[in-house]
This record gives sequence, structure tokens and C-alpha cells, in this order.
Amino acid sequence: MKIASFNINGVKARIGALTDWLAGADADVVVLQEIKSVDEGFPRDHFGDLGWNVETHGQKGFNGVAILSKLPLEDVTRGLPGDETDDQARYIEATVVGDRAVRIAGSYLPNGNPAPGPKYDYKLAWMERLRVHAASLLASEMPVVMLGDYNVIPEPRDAAKPEKWTEDALFLPESRAALRSILWQGWTDAVRIRDPWAGRGPFTFWDYQGGAWNRDDGIRIDHLLLSPQAADLMVETGVDREARAGEKPSDHVPVWVRLAA
Repeated sequence: MKIASFNINGVKARIGALTDWLAGADADVVVLQEIKSVDEGFPRDHFGDLGWNVETHGQKGFNGVAILSKLPLEDVTRGLPGDETDDQARYIEATVVGDRAVRIAGSYLPNGNPAPGPKYDYKLAWMERLRVHAASLLASEMPVVMLGDYNVIPEPRDAAKPEKWTEDALFLPESRAALRSILWQGWTDAVRIRDPWAGRGPFTFWDYQGGAWNRDDGIRIDHLLLSPQAADLMVETGVDREARAGEKPSDHVPVWVRLAA
């Protein structure tokens, strides 16, 4: 089972790029972030005609997450538990039924800028809610892949120029500590674990401005976290860097993991 995460930065604006990538990706499940569409406006029929089951948690103009799956989806839930007043569409969860069941938890974490300020407070509160929910997912003792755009640069080597991010919410010590508090529950960072001693990169995001892509001035903020049961099934993982060089690309690229499931 190949499971991917892709911040598409507007599903309608990138429908061509997404369709082209899907055609060659050999993915079974794709979790999208920043679909920037209400549920009824999502191009469901387009992807359905290509053989995908579609579940969305949308919001007009910004945010929004979705799951595309070639396999059946069961027990779909929307919204991160812990704050009934939170109306931002940032979380979707479902069980994918292949040779074995795998729980998929897709997130689009808040950016948090400017920091300090209310947006950063919301980011940290959201991450604390995710930490609490992540513990409950681990307690299920089933394979879980918790993936998405985390908007956190975990380490200096996850940025081409870490010095320029020191005052940014994505790299502040509190943001990195919040991500570590989740990882230390027992989650595996799939992309990092494939080469734990690697140096700079790999990156998953390059800004549209300032020639960042051409200069490889990127950061790694899209992550695949595996429960112990999922980590035991991991076969390979990767970053589809070449997607950033296509026509009308997202500023993110897909990250993926293949499980023996």
C-alpha cells in the first residue's frame, strides 16, 4: 500500500498538475492539504472517473483537506478533537482497507505567523490537541500513518538556510519542541529514518518567490509519522521532488511511504 501526502495549494488551480502526478505515482492513498474548496465544490467527479474514492473536509478559499483512495474507506471522521469551537478545516481521518486495515490521519497544521501573536498561540494549541489525539491513535495498536503539512522544520538540516528561519513560526524552538513531543510518543519520521545520518535535506517546499526552486532554497515541512505497527510494515519511502518542476506546480511536493499492507 503506497500512501502519499501532497499539499496541492488549491485543487482547482492545480488539477492538471495533480492529475498528471497521480497518473505516474502508483499511489493507493493520497492525502491532500490546502484544497481551498468547500466540499460541494471539490472536483469529485473528475477523480471518481479516474477510479478514486474521495472524502473531503473543505473550507471556502483556504485550508481544507481530502483523502483520495483506490481502496475502500471506512469510519471517516473530520476535525481534530479537543476544541468544538475550532471551525478551520485542517484534519481528516479514515481507515483504508487493503490486505490489512491502516488508519490514515491527514493534517494541515497552522502556519502560526506572525509570532508571537494569536496565530502562533493557535498553532501551539492545535499541536497540543494533535499530541493528545496522537496518543489515542497509538493506543489503538493498529497501523497508523499520521501525515500531512506540519508547517514545522524539525532540524537545521531540514532547511537550506536555517539562519533565515530563526524568527519564523515554522522553526521557533516551541514549534520544534511541540513536534518532538509527538514523535517521542513512539512515532517514526519515515522520510528521516530511511537515512538518519543524512545531511542537508531532502526538502518538500520551495517558495514561489526569489527563485527558491532554482537555487534549491527549500525546507522540509511535510512529514509522514508512522505508529510502531506501521513502521514494522514500511518497505520504502520517498519525496517526489520532480513534481515541483512541472507546469503550474504547487510550492510543495508529494512525500510517500509504501507499507507491506
